[in-house]
Amino acid sequence: MPSSPSNSDFLQRWRYALAPYNLGHKLKLASQLMYRDFLERLEPYGLTPFHYLVLCCLWEEDGLSTSGIADKLKQLGATLTGVVDRMEDRNLVYRERDADDRRIVRIWLTDEGKQLMSVLPALGAETIKKATENIPEVEQQTVLKLLDQIVQNLL
Repeated sequence: MPSSPSNSDFLQRWRYALAPYNLGHKLKLASQLMYRDFLERLEPYGLTPFHYLVLCCLWEEDGLSTSGIADKLKQLGATLTGVVDRMEDRNLVYRERDADDRRIVRIWLTDEGKQLMSVLPALGAETIKKATENIPEVEQQTVLKLLDQIVQNLL
């Protein structure tokens, strides 16, 4: 019967893959902390970071379909219908059937949804500034490139 490695040898060999030391755990923790910070900033507006993501997509290209928004956000396995429902209830967006293909429902910004463009990005920037404090700009750009590559590797 082969001898088993010591606990110390095991931990040294697999430390890069074990929580709380591994990349996935650290990414999740950073994401949760940024989410919480941004959620607090959005609270006076009654919005969540996910609402903000949808608004960002529509600010960039108004009239996207729900699947178009999901594609832009690389939203995996979840539906945007409930989020868009709540945004519609808040008069931030409205739905309209596509004129050329009635199966497609397009999401459009209301005036209120458009007005948030002058306020919300600055709140997001505050969270980013807090998260990246004392990290040089060049390193921030490197992190973004690395994260893009990680996402591409896993898609």
